[in-house]
Amino acid sequence: MKPTIVLVHGAFAESSSWTGVIKLLKAQDYPVIAVANPLRGVKYDSDYLRATLASVEGDVVLVGHSYGGMVITNAATGVPAVKALVYVGAFAPEQGESAGDLAGKFPGSSLGETLSPVKLPDGGTDLYIKQDLYHHQFAADSPAELAAVLAVTQRPITEGALGEASPGEPAWKSIPSWFLFGSDDLNIPVAALRFMAERAGSRRTVELAGGSHTVAMPEAAQLVELIGEASGA
Repeated sequence: MKPTIVLVHGAFAESSSWTGVIKLLKAQDYPVIAVANPLRGVKYDSDYLRATLASVEGDVVLVGHSYGGMVITNAATGVPAVKALVYVGAFAPEQGESAGDLAGKFPGSSLGETLSPVKLPDGGTDLYIKQDLYHHQFAADSPAELAAVLAVTQRPITEGALGEASPGEPAWKSIPSWFLFGSDDLNIPVAALRFMAERAGSRRTVELAGGSHTVAMPEAAQLVELIGEASGA
């Protein structure tokens, strides 16, 4: 029986950003769940994902994009069903590190200057990428028409979530991991992505030349190949 592939989107995206990947996985008869990541906080989102995992029968391969990497790193710890982690342009934090820490560890992120804040009733702040900057910042290797739709449907993340320290022992210390990312990621500097992959002991790291933060949309086949490798390991 094939493992269930659980896909976890990050900030400024939503579950349909996995559409190309889902189609290819379904064509290979994988069970797939694309989780609606709340994007409210690392612990909150990780607990939400852990509850979802408890409802899945059999083995699981967890795939996280961007901030989704923060979530899978914490949700998978101590869950025997999770057999592999796949990080896609994603954060793989050590305990105590935040997404902001890792994005700022090396030069190259221009995300901050593209963000638009929305004040929330509870005193917090939601962050969006400005629609007119979204294509270049987030999805430069996808068609402009697709990026325009993604910009409109993006889900915000709380400012607090980006600054929240990863609370627990990282799952990549006990679960094998694979990494895929683009060389031209403007959200997470490629040097940070390489650093995290090496630190996590990545079984295989795929760096795609010219790839954006959402390189797995135009290069869905490459990601599905990597997921297949992880699911069979």
